[in-house]
Amino acid sequence: MDVSWVQGAAAVVAVGSAALLGGMASRIVGAWRRRIRHRAAVVEGSSALQAGCAAAVGEERSDARIVAYAVELSQRARSPLFHFLSPSSLRERPLPDRRLAAAGLGGALSPAGYGEARVRLMLGGAVLGGAVGLTATTELAALLAAAGAVAGWRALPWAVKRRSCRRAEAMECDLSEMLDVVALGMRSGMSFDRSLDLYTGYFRTQLADAFRSAQRQWACGLASRPEALREVADSYASPLLARVIENIVRSLRFGATMADNLEDAAREARSGYKARRQEAVAKAPVKMMVPTGVLILPAMLMLVLGPVLLELAGGF
Repeated sequence: MDVSWVQGAAAVVAVGSAALLGGMASRIVGAWRRRIRHRAAVVEGSSALQAGCAAAVGEERSDARIVAYAVELSQRARSPLFHFLSPSSLRERPLPDRRLAAAGLGGALSPAGYGEARVRLMLGGAVLGGAVGLTATTELAALLAAAGAVAGWRALPWAVKRRSCRRAEAMECDLSEMLDVVALGMRSGMSFDRSLDLYTGYFRTQLADAFRSAQRQWACGLASRPEALREVADSYASPLLARVIENIVRSLRFGATMADNLEDAAREARSGYKARRQEAVAKAPVKMMVPTGVLILPAMLMLVLGPVLLELAGGF
């Protein structure tokens, strides 16, 4: 076999791989740059805050697909094989309602579907890791299969936690607006119920829907007003909302002035959300070092050192 032909083919493969890795790296870096610009615009003003929240809620993520898969398994008939493989502790014990409620999954995810989804994801991760590892060695296949099984087993709890964090972040984006509207209504002489009805009647957000449902509950006598308000707080993993709800319940119980407290809470929610966005923007350049080191640097080394290594290999 002609050595020059082998060297030429190796050079073509090296250049093609470098170009592919460089393209992937440029796309990743471009996405990070767009995210940085978006987050910087989010920090600028209240209108940008609302746009950022809408984008965060509407963005489709891998954890959202995992949760949707688990909910689908909860709504259909169980597979006998996966029902047998699922641990009895997951199939029989009730799920933590507070965590599921914070993720917006209260009543949608059953224990059987939760256990079956974790088993399916574990087996799928093991098969995928083993298939990737078989391209190299058997030992690597076993190692990647074990790592894939562990990752698949932990995927659903991670997805539920991520979903609850995103819901809390989107809620805190709307919380300052809700508190300002209610405080403005109470300063105009309205009661708390009428001021809250003003917000839920003219705003179409997740937080407005939650308070609208709570109002219907205590209006129909299904729950008392403190219970309905605390249920709204429990539906989000947000300590700030829990403190606001407790202050509202305490003020309604003892007849204390509420408008000043609501305005202070609105300023705290606004400043806290802005601080978190600024922190995310500050962390973005550090995160960009990962694709730079993993994709761009190897591609540059292959382009620069590839021909030299091929010449050295041809000399020997």
